[in-house]
Formats: sequence, C-alpha cells, structure tokens
Amino acid sequence: MGNLKLHRNSTSNSSLRAASIRLVLMAGLALACVAAQAQTFKVLYEFPRGADGANPAAGLVRDAAGNLYGTVASGGNTSCYSGCGLVFSLSPAGVETVLYSFTGTNGDGEYPVAGLLRDAAGDLYGTTQNGGPTGCGILFKLDPSGNETVLYSFAGGTDGCIPNLGVIQDAEGNLYGATYSGGDSNCTVGGCGVVFKLDKAGKETILHRFHGRDGAFAGNGFLVWDAAGNLYGTTVAGGDTCPWGSLGCGVVFRVSKTGKETVLHKFTGYTDGHAPISGVLRDEAGNLYGTVSGGGDLNCNYGNGCGVIFKLDKRGKMSQLYTFKGADGAIPYAGLIQDPAGNFYGTTTQGGESGEGTAFVLRKNGKETVLHSFTGDADGYEPNGWLIRDQAGNLYGAASNGGTYGGGTVFKITP
Repeated sequence: MGNLKLHRNSTSNSSLRAASIRLVLMAGLALACVAAQAQTFKVLYEFPRGADGANPAAGLVRDAAGNLYGTVASGGNTSCYSGCGLVFSLSPAGVETVLYSFTGTNGDGEYPVAGLLRDAAGDLYGTTQNGGPTGCGILFKLDPSGNETVLYSFAGGTDGCIPNLGVIQDAEGNLYGATYSGGDSNCTVGGCGVVFKLDKAGKETILHRFHGRDGAFAGNGFLVWDAAGNLYGTTVAGGDTCPWGSLGCGVVFRVSKTGKETVLHKFTGYTDGHAPISGVLRDEAGNLYGTVSGGGDLNCNYGNGCGVIFKLDKRGKMSQLYTFKGADGAIPYAGLIQDPAGNFYGTTTQGGESGEGTAFVLRKNGKETVLHSFTGDADGYEPNGWLIRDQAGNLYGAASNGGTYGGGTVFKITP
C-alpha cells in the first residue's frame, strides 16, 4: 500500500513490511487550522516519532467522553526497525497517551496497521500484521489499564497470515476477521488469505479460505455483517482476469455462518474500478457501498484510474456513485461512513489541490465536495484510514505522514 500500504504482489513478511511503512521526514510551517470550503480543519495532534509513535495507517474510534483511540505502525519500542508500533489514546485537549508499545519479541506483535474495536467495558481489540512466534501477526486485547493479552498468534499456514483487517465482535464475544495471506497455498506461494472466527476460548475456526477466483488478499478496514450473521467484505485481488494484475481486480464477497462463500461482484478494472482495499458499508436495506483504489476514469493522472465510489444493491447490481478525477481526490484506501441524511464521507490518499490526499463528502444528489485538501506540510498527507463522525457532525481522522515532525497527524473537520 505505498506509504503505509501493502505491496499486493509480495508474499514475504519482510517485503510486506518494507512496502507497508515508508518513513518520510518533513519539516513544515506550524499549522493549527486551515479553512476548507465552509468547514474548519484543525490538527489535534502531530506525531513526533520516537516513543510516541508515528504513521497512523487506519481510522480512529471515539468514546463517550470524546477520547480518540488508534494505532500507529511505527515508533514506540525500538526492538523493531523504526519501532514496532503502538496503541494510543488522544484526549479532547490533544494530550496523547501511549497505551501499549509492541515489542516484536517473546510472541508479541509488531506493526499494527488495522483499526481498533472498543467494547462496552473499554477493552480494545486489534491485530498486528507481523510479530508473534512465526512473524505472521497476532490478535490482541488491551484492557483499560493497558495490559495486553495475545488472544491468537497466526501460524502462517492454513490458519492465515498478516491480519491487516480489524476485528468485529458478536454478542457472545466471538471475534471475526480476515487475513491478507495464508490459507490455500495453491493460490499463491503464501496463500490468498482466510476469513476466520476466534471464540472466547482462543480457538480459531477458518470460515473460508480464498482460492483466487473467489478472491485474494483481504485489505484493510473491517468485515460487516447482517442480522442473519452473514459476513461481507472485499479482497484486493482475485476474481476474473484483470488488465492490471494476473490474480484479478478484486471481489465483494459474502460468507455465511456455516462458511459458504458467495462472490457478489468481480471487478473488471475499468469503469467499476479495481483493488477494493477498504471493505464495505451495509445499509438497512442490504445495499453495500465502498471504494476502489483504482480504475474508473482511466484518463486520471494517478496510475490506472483515480478510483470509484460504488453501490452494490441487494440484487447484485453494481453502480458507480462517483468517479474520482484527481483534483477532487484520487486513490481512496479507506471505506465510507454515512450520516443520517444519507451523505457519505471518506478520504483519498492522493489527489486534491496539492496531490497529497483529501477528505470529502458525497451527497445524496451525487455531488462531491472536498472538505480538505492536504498540503503535505503540518496538516499531514496520505490519510489512509476512514473518518468517524460525532453527534454534532464533526469528523475525525488521521493522516499517515507529514505534520511538523513527519510522523503523521490526527485532525478534526468541523462543519
């Protein structure tokens, strides 16, 4: 994934780690607020690198008191190259607290690039893409005091490897997620990934192993489910022959409670796009919404198209709600959120006025508005993760790089 992004054609942990974390040291002018359209953009925190971490690769979660929680892929404990990454909280006053620094030793994880799940008790759950006994990553829990429990260590074989997605939890406390590789070694050398369930006793059940035609390489974000317990998500590759990659342009899938997988859509790489990295959003009517990082307008100056926002209705009909053209954003790696009025919000990693990424809203009438164009200075650049929204309509997110110290930023957009 470019900066804090996975290299989709590599299956070795070292290659994935190098491609996932590219540290860029920048200096810029101190910037507290930037006007964007009618909105106000404010930097809440700038990661200084070192023990406080750097390079947030995912979105945030927020508690009732307004504290934000997230992961950064580097910094923290120096037993790993460039730091093993950590879990942090950020108070409404902008004070960062390091809740846990990964060590990459004695079975601990390293390089968390997925977002967090926070339960009613204040426990945090997440994954690291590397670390553990075999280097294939772990699934962890942090209690409110910052004590870590490794719930599962991926072995790298049929059980999966490199869990870049966050996890979701059912009413019984079981956790569900997917991995980038592992599973069926006949798909690729390292496998095409799995969808898994982890029960409260720490027992993993593989619900589905991807084989290529039915999907390959789960990206980031989270799975979602319906009332019947079916899981929905995307894979970056897989499906039919793709003009941009031999393993296909990616799929939208459903996996039932019993492990039956259904491919709901295979991307072609053209107007419908390719490489859906971020998963899907599901509405009450059963429609699915998401972004693809490439394709769409092939005249875009950012690779093989600037990306698309799509809708897949419950009958399986695919439609393009919006096609990025560059100045309005390009290469979205994050999923969407929706407000009560039906407007969608998201980020793009590139494009905008300076080419450093955008935060945007897509209104019900199909009109897109850029809420903020990142400059690459103290406001940061390359927002890889999703936005979150509070009851007042304020948006919160993170930029993976930039800021005064080069380690990324946490920001707020006020309507």
